[in-house]
Amino acid sequence: MAVIWGLDLKEMQWGKFKSGYMWNTEYHRRRTKFIVYQIAMICCVVSESLGTAVLSDYIDQQNYVSGNYPGATVYNNDFVGVASYNIFVGVYVATIFGSAFFFDLFWPERQESPAVKLAWRICSVLACVFTLASALAYTVILVTHSAIVAPDDPTSRKLLDESGGMPLTYRKNGRAVASVVFLWVGLCGTIASTVLLWRSLEYIDEFGPKSKAGRKSQEQVAKEENDVGIDDTRAT
Repeated sequence: MAVIWGLDLKEMQWGKFKSGYMWNTEYHRRRTKFIVYQIAMICCVVSESLGTAVLSDYIDQQNYVSGNYPGATVYNNDFVGVASYNIFVGVYVATIFGSAFFFDLFWPERQESPAVKLAWRICSVLACVFTLASALAYTVILVTHSAIVAPDDPTSRKLLDESGGMPLTYRKNGRAVASVVFLWVGLCGTIASTVLLWRSLEYIDEFGPKSKAGRKSQEQVAKEENDVGIDDTRAT
């Protein structure tokens, strides 16, 4: 099996998703990291998905009005812009902490250079910055902004109703509100994931990837093997 970046691909086994392996305490904060990483990823991706659905509806509304009423338009670029940025955030968070999740699952004892560890730290901090920026911008636009139809006349209003009834006031859109709520939960998960990742790297630098219990177990096995070797030597 090929080895890429020092990672043996034969270690990518479905059996490692079994609870007995995935949730063991052999490695440092393994269960905590897996739970928190998934909270960050899932919540940000759900926020992204809901936002994408709302974005698509607003674009369809805009196209329907302008297509059936020459000269009329719906100005909703503020929401379209922030929802588009949130798509990037969801993908970025899922990429960084999804990678951390799978690397810890398949290669928990991998050796990483200082440059790689620095990259993990930088990328995780950027995830916090990007997610915070998205959460703040998304919240402000959702709470204070509305789409604007021009000209605002009976014909435009009729077309708005025919297009699916998307509310011009963003905060009245339930899926948009849910998207922001999930984003804030995802931000909390992203910050917690970053703290865990940094502390785990510090721990690994000092003690290695094994947890305290894992190191004790390893030492016990080594002691038993040594005792067996001594007994065999005496027997001969």
